[in-house]
Amino acid sequence: MARKIFIAATGMNSGKTTTSLSLMHMARKKYARVGFIKPIGPKPVSYDGIIADKDAVVMARYFNLLDDLPLMSPFVLQPGDTRRIMDGEINRETISKQMFAAIAELDAKNDFLIIEGAGHTGVGTLLGCNNAQIARETEAPVLMVTGGGLGNVVDSAQINLALFQKEKAQVRAILVNKIIPEKREQTLKYLGVAFAAEGIQVVGGFNYHPILANPTLRRIAGVLEVELFATDEQAHRIIHNVQIGAASAQRVVELLQEDSVVIVNSSRDELLVTIAHLYQLDEYRCKIAGIIIPGICEVSSITKKILDSSKIPYMLDNRTSSAVFETINDDVSKLTADDTHKINLITELAEDRFDFDAIDALID
Repeated sequence: MARKIFIAATGMNSGKTTTSLSLMHMARKKYARVGFIKPIGPKPVSYDGIIADKDAVVMARYFNLLDDLPLMSPFVLQPGDTRRIMDGEINRETISKQMFAAIAELDAKNDFLIIEGAGHTGVGTLLGCNNAQIARETEAPVLMVTGGGLGNVVDSAQINLALFQKEKAQVRAILVNKIIPEKREQTLKYLGVAFAAEGIQVVGGFNYHPILANPTLRRIAGVLEVELFATDEQAHRIIHNVQIGAASAQRVVELLQEDSVVIVNSSRDELLVTIAHLYQLDEYRCKIAGIIIPGICEVSSITKKILDSSKIPYMLDNRTSSAVFETINDDVSKLTADDTHKINLITELAEDRFDFDAIDALID
């Protein structure tokens, strides 16, 4: 039997998967066999012929657990499944049996097992088994992950705690992510006071870190669903700024910030050529990460030759500049298995930020 912990969250984008990655990394330093499972998979992807949740694929690939991937993601929601469940076409009891059988098998073969919930506490209710019920049935103590702040953390945590309490699942600690560095000590102190009466510990997670919050160039290409012309190293670069090149070439250059991707319409040959030339200069290489070229017109042949010879990363998109910008702006960067630079950084930061022994001690 494994020591089990259930990773819950107050909502999306709180850093739940980042936390699971960190715990997996730290647990493997202490235990010989460490497993992971995401019982409900809301984000299906295909890997090597297996349909699994995206987060399970990240964990399986990074930690070399591909043989267990079908167990790590036993039920994956496909488009229309919620309606089919409500119509009785998919049996709720079958879903539960499938999930708990996978948990039991991983429980038996590991020393430590991380069970990652999906979204907020109530996710899975229509399936007949939500996060709180899974935590209760597996008798796994709950570590609830939240974003940063003070009032927001308390309010969102209390909403989610109510369902865990209703289902008689034990929430042992709250792990706070995205903490403003200069307010870390103060934030953790007051949150500790806020949850002391309920006997819930407060654990510090990651500080807010732009590298973890922002997308890679490859991620942007994936969001736009366009081809990225870049080397593998260039594709992993973290993008901190997205700039629309609507002004004069000189003004666009003046406005360049660190690690920017610049959106330049395909008709702006002079700006495309200028940025391509600047990319070859050391003082601008730190600012220019790449170009997105939207527009219905093709890039002129001479401009394309200049782009290719400069080795600047670029991608072509037939939408308008504003549509491209909105698509990128609406996306919240999520980890993928190809984000090896980010994942390596997460595991390095975990060495300093995560007290695994304190988290392990939450388990009876």
